[in-house]
Amino acid sequence: MKGNPGMKTIKHLVLASLLLFGGPLAAEEPIYDLVIRNGRVIDGSGNPWFLADVAVKDGRIVAVARVLKDKGQVEMDAEGLVVAPGFIDMHSHSDFLLLEDGDARSKIHQGVTTEILGEGNSAGPNMGKRAARSATVNGKTVRWKTLGEYFQVLEKAGTATNVASYVGLNNAWEAAMGKSFDRPSEEHFILMEKVIREAMEDGALGLSCQVMMPPGSLATTDDVIRLAKIIKPFGGTFSTHIRNEGTGVFASIEDAIRVGEEADVPVDIIHLKIADQQYWGRMQEIVELIEAARSRNVNVQANVYPYTRGNNNLVSIMPPWVHEGGRDALLKRLADPETRARIKHDVINGVPGWYNHYTAVGGDWSRMLVAGNNRFKGLTMDRVMALRTVDRKNVDLLDELMDFLIEEGGSVSTVYAHHTEKDMNLALKQPWCSVGSDGAAYAIKGPLRRGNPHPRNFGTFPRVLGYYVREQQLLSLEDAVRKMTSLNAAKVGIQDRGQIARDFRADITIFDPKTVIDKATYTEPFQYCEGIIHVIVNGTLVLEDGKHTGSRPGMALRRQSAIP
Repeated sequence: MKGNPGMKTIKHLVLASLLLFGGPLAAEEPIYDLVIRNGRVIDGSGNPWFLADVAVKDGRIVAVARVLKDKGQVEMDAEGLVVAPGFIDMHSHSDFLLLEDGDARSKIHQGVTTEILGEGNSAGPNMGKRAARSATVNGKTVRWKTLGEYFQVLEKAGTATNVASYVGLNNAWEAAMGKSFDRPSEEHFILMEKVIREAMEDGALGLSCQVMMPPGSLATTDDVIRLAKIIKPFGGTFSTHIRNEGTGVFASIEDAIRVGEEADVPVDIIHLKIADQQYWGRMQEIVELIEAARSRNVNVQANVYPYTRGNNNLVSIMPPWVHEGGRDALLKRLADPETRARIKHDVINGVPGWYNHYTAVGGDWSRMLVAGNNRFKGLTMDRVMALRTVDRKNVDLLDELMDFLIEEGGSVSTVYAHHTEKDMNLALKQPWCSVGSDGAAYAIKGPLRRGNPHPRNFGTFPRVLGYYVREQQLLSLEDAVRKMTSLNAAKVGIQDRGQIARDFRADITIFDPKTVIDKATYTEPFQYCEGIIHVIVNGTLVLEDGKHTGSRPGMALRRQSAIP
């Protein structure tokens, strides 16, 4: 609250006392739960800001007017602040972290009120040859198989943010195929279709795929089209991490467009980028591909995160065939001298159709930063290699890489510096391009302070507002808010969130446009942003004067279109 943070509480108590004991103010009984007064409302539509009061009752916005005469149980002065819809994170990975801690602190502190989960892998369904999932929630082990059961587990545990999810292509593929790299039979595809259909009936937003690495990369474009057709009757969206963001980026974009066109479903391309230095500066060609598709009435859109480094795993440097059979098989291959020779050949020379993270950064170890929770966290890989090979000569660094992966059980979270500001800015400016973090709900204290995560986990949305709007003037404030709210809601069919408007859910973020900015860096990521003052989820204050209240009013948002 502006001014004395305690004034709101004091006013609330005074009103309650007068109403209880009678008095001259008894006639002014509050009719709203909350009134936000004098704010600069940016309603999420892209329209210019306006001064208004906003009233909330029973978790919904019930009035927006220049001056509201009726009172609220809680009155909040937002003079000098922006009152915006709560931000919708189009691309989030909080699926399991929310079960560890439902406070969702790094998201709430950014103004995020809704997270869209399920990129390629979703929390459910887990059936067939894909094992059921489990998690420890409040000291008890809980298990689930379906996406609907995951939603129930999450709601019972409590979450500060609303949550919605795609069904992951990997879930359907592994239900039928397990860890096998064999081609599916017709019976296998029938099972995949069944898995996807049941997840859509449970409320999935659509189908999401990661076709850049197994098992998603095992699916051909024709396979994906077949499976995407299942979501059409439900009004679902197809979300895709394209097959190759580097030298194959143009063909991969065309593949994504083809899925949308032939399956007749909307497409959202995940974190649009050019992630190979050989193709830097060619984002305009991608824009033209998408615009040409849109001119044919193919609903193709995209999202970005506002950083030029991406997060993946160090094991992604290993070619696809190395991953067949799962983790144990991978570790065995990494340890075998003869297999190592083949691996090194493929890493250096590439494999057709494979996005090679190593060559994407020019084989430059300094452009890889260890984000995993190990003794090298926060160091670039050139420093890791130097420390690991001190006093040793003529060391093959790819051998050293494989040794490192074996020591870490085949997994090292890694940040890659693989795309450019110019390309990213051009993508972000497009009217069909929205914002997603590609991050998860971490915290600066406690068990969710782990590893050296990408700063986007803490700073995505304030970075857009502070750096790209206020400092760089790349976007107007109204358009930036639209890209974080109504545009994302429209993409996935969320019908009553993403705008400050009557009858919409009261998901509201209040921020200071003069001070909002990200603080997290690649080497010191555990820093909440500045300038996000209040966050309201379903009418409940979750962030008050920059402090988390501990409230968990979030809901599982199931797809809102009619079930056929």
